[in-house]
Amino acid sequence: MVDKGRSKRRGPMLIGIAAIAGMLAGLVAVYVSRLGEGNGGGEVAAACAGALETAERVRPLATGEVAAFRVADAPDRLADLAFNAPDGSPATLADFAGQTVLVNLWATWCVPCREEMPALDRLQGELGGDGFTVVAINVDQRNTERARAFLDEIGVARLAFYSDPTIAVLNDLRRRGLAFGLPTTVLVDGKGCRIGGVEGPAAWDSDDAKKLIGAAIG
Repeated sequence: MVDKGRSKRRGPMLIGIAAIAGMLAGLVAVYVSRLGEGNGGGEVAAACAGALETAERVRPLATGEVAAFRVADAPDRLADLAFNAPDGSPATLADFAGQTVLVNLWATWCVPCREEMPALDRLQGELGGDGFTVVAINVDQRNTERARAFLDEIGVARLAFYSDPTIAVLNDLRRRGLAFGLPTTVLVDGKGCRIGGVEGPAAWDSDDAKKLIGAAIG
């Protein structure tokens, strides 16, 4: 004889188990979907295979003044990273296709950022060209002109002025786990794939930095 009381208790329990199983399946599906879209999907993995090879090539050079440089250990494409061009028009890293790019996020209220700008300017002067460029993106929210004036005051003349007063570019890197504050610098290859980066300041005009970037350029 079937115990009707037990049967009644078992019904809600089975429903609960099914609900939990469905929720877990959904979470797995979302994870796999995001993995495919971002860091590790087939298309991204194929596009960024070269960047991972470059990362391994520069790994031994992450020493001295750039010892904090962390190389990418998984395919990660940043070509859609958005900001404003010097004329105020929309831009993304995809606009620099074919170039190795050192992306630097900075603000005038960030003291280490202010100290870092002349070094980035000198790096651009020495290595900048068809194969490499520094894209320094200012994220001051209230007074972009103050940032321009600051660069003029300290004699920074080789860096183009990129900006994002919405700080969406910083939040984007934070979501990707690539930024916790300023300055933040990311090195990407000609396909917009991450080679590595530094969270915090670095002496970007040092011999250590130039050797690392030179190896990345190839």
